[in-house]
Amino acid sequence: MPSIDVEEEEARYLAPIGPTEPSEARKAQSSAAQAPAMSETAEELERQIRELEARLKGMLSAAGDRAVDTGGGPSTERSPRGGGAPGGAAGEPPLSEPGAARDVLSTDFYLRQWGRAGMRSRLEEVDEFGFDPKYEARYRPLFDFLHKHYFRIDLEGIEHIPGEGRCLVVSNHSGGPIPYDGLMLRTAVRREHPEQRELRWLAEDFVYYLPFAGTIMNRLGAVRACPENAERLLAGERLVAVFPEGVQGIGKLYKDRYRLQRFGRGGFIRLCLRTRTPLVPCAIVGAEETNPLLYRIEHVTRVLGIPYLPVTATFPALGPLGLVPAPTKWKIRLAEPMHFDAYGPEAADDQILVRRLAERVRATIQGLIDDTLATRKSIWFG
Repeated sequence: MPSIDVEEEEARYLAPIGPTEPSEARKAQSSAAQAPAMSETAEELERQIRELEARLKGMLSAAGDRAVDTGGGPSTERSPRGGGAPGGAAGEPPLSEPGAARDVLSTDFYLRQWGRAGMRSRLEEVDEFGFDPKYEARYRPLFDFLHKHYFRIDLEGIEHIPGEGRCLVVSNHSGGPIPYDGLMLRTAVRREHPEQRELRWLAEDFVYYLPFAGTIMNRLGAVRACPENAERLLAGERLVAVFPEGVQGIGKLYKDRYRLQRFGRGGFIRLCLRTRTPLVPCAIVGAEETNPLLYRIEHVTRVLGIPYLPVTATFPALGPLGLVPAPTKWKIRLAEPMHFDAYGPEAADDQILVRRLAERVRATIQGLIDDTLATRKSIWFG
C-alpha cells in the first residue's frame, strides 16, 4: 500500500488558519492608519486644555478685580484672558462684568451678589447658621450710626446679661413692617456690654420668603426661628434673643401699640427648662412709632408667603421711601434674670407649669413697658 502522509491528508479538509500574531507588514500598516487619528485626538485634547486654562485664568482675574474694587463699581481695567481674548477661548462671549447692563437686568446677577450662591462663593469665615463677620463688619458703621445718632438708644440693665455662658433674652416685638429691634438689640449689647457679647436673634419664617432678605439677615446674625436652632445656639454657650409674639407683635396696629400679644405656647420656657438657661426679660420702647401701622391687607398676600401688606402714613404712598423708619428715641430695659434650675428638665413636659411661667415672663415685660412709657415725655426725645 502506498504510504499516506497524515498531515497532508488533514490539510485537505481543514480550512487554512491565519497567523495568530500580526506580521511586521501588518503592524506597519496598522500604525500608519492610527497615526493620523491619534495625532488629531492629541491636538483636540491640547486645544481643549488651552481653552479651559484660559477660562480659568479669566475667572480668577475677574474675582481678583472684584476683591480689589472695594468701591462697588466695576473696574475699567481688566487683565488679558486667554492670550488676549477677553472671555477665554476665541469665539466665546466675554465674561459678564458686575456692572454691565445685561447683568443688572438678569436674575443671575442678584443671585451672585446677594443670594446663597454668592454667599457660598465669597465667604471665608461663616458659622453653621450663615453668619458672616466680614459682611457684618462692612455695615457696622451704619448700625452704630443708627444706635447712637438716629434712634439714640438708651440701654438700661446691661449688667443683668452675664459676661459668658448661655442666656436667653425675651423681648416684646416691635418695629412695624420692618422689625429693626433684633438688629438694634444686637448692636446695643455689643456696644455697651463690658464683654461686648455677640447676640443672635431668632427671626420669623416669613422673612426668608422675601427676596434676598433671609440671606442678608443670616449674614448679619439672625437665625431662623425654630426650637432646634435655639437649642444648638444655647448648647454653644451663646447669647440668644427671642420674640415670643412673633408676627402678631410686628403686625400690631398703632392703636394697639405696646400691648403684648399672646406668647405662643411657651416654647421659650421649655427651652430654658431643658437646657437650664437663665432668662432675661427685655422691653423695647420707641420702636413701634418708627412706622405706625394703620391697616393690614392679609388675604391676598398669603399667596406670596408674607403675613400681610402694611399700610402706614407713608407706605405705599411714597413707595420704598415710605418704609424708612422715623427717628424716634428708643429705650431698652433689661430686668433681673430668671432661673429655672429648681424645676428640672422634666418640667418642660408640664403644660400647666410652662404656661404659668410664660405668663409670668409676659407680665414682667409688660410691667417694664408700662413703667418706661410712664416716664417718657416725648416720642422724639424720650
